[in-house]
Amino acid sequence: MRVKDHPVLSFPEREEITFTYQGKEVTARQGETIAAALHNHGVLELSKSGDKLRPRGLFCSIGKCSSCLMTVDGVPNVRTCITLAQEGMVVEKQEGFPDLPREAEPLEPSSTETRETDVLVIGGGPAGLKASLTAADAGGDVTLVDENPFLGGQLIKQTHKFFGSSDLDAGTRGIAIGDDLVGAVKAHENIEEMTGTSAVGVYKEAVGLYKNMEKFVKLNPGKLIVATGATEKMIPFPNNDLPGVYGAGGIQTLMNVHGVKPGKSAVIVGAGNVGLIVTYQLLQAGVDVQAVVEVAPEIGGYFVHAAKIRRFGVPILTCHTVLEVVGEERVEGVRIGEIDENSELLQESTQYLDVGIVGLSVGLSPSYKLLAHAGCELQLNPVLGGYVPIRDQRMRTTRDDVYVAGDASGIEEATSAMLEGTIAGADAAIELGVGGGREEEKIDDCLNKLKDLRAGPYYRELRKSIQGVEIG
Repeated sequence: MRVKDHPVLSFPEREEITFTYQGKEVTARQGETIAAALHNHGVLELSKSGDKLRPRGLFCSIGKCSSCLMTVDGVPNVRTCITLAQEGMVVEKQEGFPDLPREAEPLEPSSTETRETDVLVIGGGPAGLKASLTAADAGGDVTLVDENPFLGGQLIKQTHKFFGSSDLDAGTRGIAIGDDLVGAVKAHENIEEMTGTSAVGVYKEAVGLYKNMEKFVKLNPGKLIVATGATEKMIPFPNNDLPGVYGAGGIQTLMNVHGVKPGKSAVIVGAGNVGLIVTYQLLQAGVDVQAVVEVAPEIGGYFVHAAKIRRFGVPILTCHTVLEVVGEERVEGVRIGEIDENSELLQESTQYLDVGIVGLSVGLSPSYKLLAHAGCELQLNPVLGGYVPIRDQRMRTTRDDVYVAGDASGIEEATSAMLEGTIAGADAAIELGVGGGREEEKIDDCLNKLKDLRAGPYYRELRKSIQGVEIG
């Protein structure tokens, strides 16, 4: 199941470790998550659901759903998609609702570490990385938190080259941009990174953090920047919960981060940019993609992405929908069909495709829950992906000490996320009085670049939606 002979990526041999799964020893590479290691051994079913004992497998691969929960070293409900495999670890499949270990003792309040920081950034993707670097460059002490075991967010999965102008990284692969930003963060003396750490609550004067399976930390920030990204959307069809149904990002994480194929053959649902890009990445990894299924009458992504996969002979079936996934314990195939202009199924059009992967690229929703817990005012905005916080042009929310940046503020692309992160980091530094003098210039430059980026008729509805959630 390892990816071999990739045209862009390389996956060098790393030290192997051994852990126990269901009483048997399995191997993993150092720095690999539990779920990725099990996928490499062909283990797709990770648990049974709590009520109906339905099989569950990897879906998002970024810790934002419950599909990969397993019991690890006696601790139930561990998110194995973001938990690194460790030597000697004991991993067990969960069936139904798990019990807490009887020998577990509650933590004493005195065992919770309490610290302060000028700026706390939650989320280590493009927005969070730029926010951290900007605030740190201004002289602020920055703590960067991400619940994944590594920084970079979506950038470390993006093997394609960015579009746009040269001053916005056009022609550069996302993975290269991610490497540069992560390297700069790790080298910066004013930034403390806390990976494998979840923000579990935002209170009036503190943020609660949980270092995975280790400790709780109470952090008191001067300013908080929420750059938590987005979650994959789901669409309804029978058996959409079976192992083998993945979000597009979950597929990218397995292939492009861990070098593990999700399966041998696939159908991708959604012909927007992400769906087309993931299809091409599957082909690069040696996976047979039988079709891209799109319910709309036209392809939503750029022509260049569609042309790439068509050159491989992959059909893009517009006006088609998924009728059901076939299988008992995992995906064994999928039935699709064509629909008319009234969204009615054309019965004679149904066909069965023998695949083991169904990849969903049907949109994203902003990860807004921490902002809601912080008391920030939210607004439902479908064009921006769902609930988003009310904010001003400097990314300040209705709570003065809380900022937002990136997909958590509304679904766009990585370029806009990096610009928003820079704005938030610069304004936070100004408000804290640690600015070095160029922060206003940076903010003006980024606002102008965002204006140019969002220009044109394609972004008309997006511009209106952003104006609708801006203060003033």
